[in-house]
Amino acid sequence: MAEARSPWWKSSAARAALGWLLVLALAAALSPGFFALEWRDGRVYGTLVDVLLRSSPTLLAALGMTLVIGTGGVDLSVGAVAAISGVLAARHLQGDGCAPTALALGLGAGVLLGAWNGVLVRKLGLVPIVATLVLFTSGRGLAQLVSAGNVLTFRSDAFASLATGTVAGLPNPIWLTLASLATLAFVVRRTNFGLYLQACGDNPRAAELAGLPVSSVLIAAYACCGMLAALSGLVVAADVQAGDAASAGLYLELDAILAVVIGGTSLRGGRVQLVGTAFGVLILQTLTTLVLTQGARLEFALIAKALAVVAVCALQSPRWGELLRRGARTGAAR
Repeated sequence: MAEARSPWWKSSAARAALGWLLVLALAAALSPGFFALEWRDGRVYGTLVDVLLRSSPTLLAALGMTLVIGTGGVDLSVGAVAAISGVLAARHLQGDGCAPTALALGLGAGVLLGAWNGVLVRKLGLVPIVATLVLFTSGRGLAQLVSAGNVLTFRSDAFASLATGTVAGLPNPIWLTLASLATLAFVVRRTNFGLYLQACGDNPRAAELAGLPVSSVLIAAYACCGMLAALSGLVVAADVQAGDAASAGLYLELDAILAVVIGGTSLRGGRVQLVGTAFGVLILQTLTTLVLTQGARLEFALIAKALAVVAVCALQSPRWGELLRRGARTGAAR
């Protein structure tokens, strides 16, 4: 909470943005054409646009994860929820269903599954990692039951436009992600819900004694996380025009948690850094894209992600910052 009152250049989000700029500088040095853009057929093409596009599903899930971690919890089920929503939408579209209904079906499932996690955490008193592990293990099995173990392909131009359509030359997922980020940022910074959420994450017992609706806030945070995870799964399903229960959203929860940590949201709760999370996702996706454009295998991208997490977290550590300041003062004295 205190960090929200500090100057913006000292915030975790600013440090995450600096980390992304450093990664972009590395990309410019190793790949001169990384920032090249081309306008073709009413759309902008380029590696940087591809980074923004490919980061959209992860960022949607990570935004929801930020809210949950802000309450002091965690949601390990976002990948399973993404798979379930994609499979439900695909099943509906296979039966000559319409795109708006498929979208509503997937999002509704995400809200219900997220709220279920919130109920397990708040009403039954389960530890968040255990409560969401239930859906993490059973959710993909549920998706397999819905799909009968098959990849459900469909043909719907209206639904596919969710991922393949463009506005002002940029793909729809980018605009969808920006709209989600702006909406959540407004809710967290300008509404009572955002204040309640961070208060509950900071000290839920004190918030309860103060008369805050702790149960409603926690369940709403998990429900929102489920909805955004479902939206992520719908974007992926629209992109490939298929619902895949086995691979859709695989390891999504890990990337989302990494991005939240890089962005500066404390795992202890009480602080929400949505913009920092966005830069965290961009750091991870830019590193992955850079490694792949250099002709390296995907395994090296995973190592690069791990090193980025260590570096950014070290920069955000108060102890590491104090060591750097002491080193700078010692060097100036000499």
